[in-house]
Amino acid sequence: MYTQGLNVTDTGKPAAEDPAKLARFQVKVDAEDKIEPNDWMPEAYRRTLVRQISQHAHSEIIGMQPEGNWITRAPSLRRKAGLLAKVQDEAGHGLYLYAAAETLGISREDMVEQLIAGKAKYSSIFNYPTLSWADIGAIGWLVDGAAIMNQIPLCRCSFGPYARAMIRICKEESFHQRQGYEIMVTLSTGTPQQKAMAQDALNRWWWPSLMMFGPSDKESLHTADTMQWKIKRFSNDDLRQKFIDATVPQGHHLGLTFPDPELKRDETTGHWHTGEIDWSEFKRVLAGDGPCNRQRMKAKTEAHEDGAWVREAALAHARKRAERAAAARMAAE
Repeated sequence: MYTQGLNVTDTGKPAAEDPAKLARFQVKVDAEDKIEPNDWMPEAYRRTLVRQISQHAHSEIIGMQPEGNWITRAPSLRRKAGLLAKVQDEAGHGLYLYAAAETLGISREDMVEQLIAGKAKYSSIFNYPTLSWADIGAIGWLVDGAAIMNQIPLCRCSFGPYARAMIRICKEESFHQRQGYEIMVTLSTGTPQQKAMAQDALNRWWWPSLMMFGPSDKESLHTADTMQWKIKRFSNDDLRQKFIDATVPQGHHLGLTFPDPELKRDETTGHWHTGEIDWSEFKRVLAGDGPCNRQRMKAKTEAHEDGAWVREAALAHARKRAERAAAARMAAE
């Protein structure tokens, strides 16, 4: 459990924080100055960042699974190479984010243990199956498109390590989104069977993609604090609306139909309005009862256990290097 920089009483509970420090912290945030790991920060700010960054990292790592399902079955060498590159990017994103979270005093081992124990969450979107090649296109177009909409504002996050990690991640996510949309274009302009695959993928991924932005603003537990601290810049509903407005015209260009009979454009505002999102499904999947929750965690747990020898070997190698360096220093004195 992380302990770096905590202000804790003898009872183990967080102590009341100095109002003057809180005020200076908020002034710095409001001035758009980055908060760095060694700076003083409220404990609630630290906890919020650990929760958000670790959940983001877990999502990148678990998100490799549904796409990895199609690496060996991609329809061409070009598609295989593109998908391999994307999955590799996602592994890198997870590592960037774990490293950013570690600057807040929590170890990577603790974060992974929390995930495996079910104490930490990842994005509910990755608990849906990839049933056809078109799903890889839909994930790139919709899921990565929603991720970009969420993540570009994080490049201006008040916490420096997170903001800097997000700059590179967003550049790579934009490639993923274009790759996915290009797959959907190819399928939508192909044979009737291929277009039917694209339509089926849109039918299954549209609503879960809208849920990626989190619950509506009136039900969100963290939005007010994260926006005051400039961790987030836009509310869940604002980001969801931006995504809908950008994505619906793209789907119409493909000649596809969105699985929402209530979808309509407000001619006054220019916004597209959807039907009601089934938040009961979101809560059910987030609680562990989605189509692939158990499969995803089983694969992650097995991979973690199978990789124990690699971690042990790396630690042993690091110890030996440290011992040799210490011996060399002693010999030089």
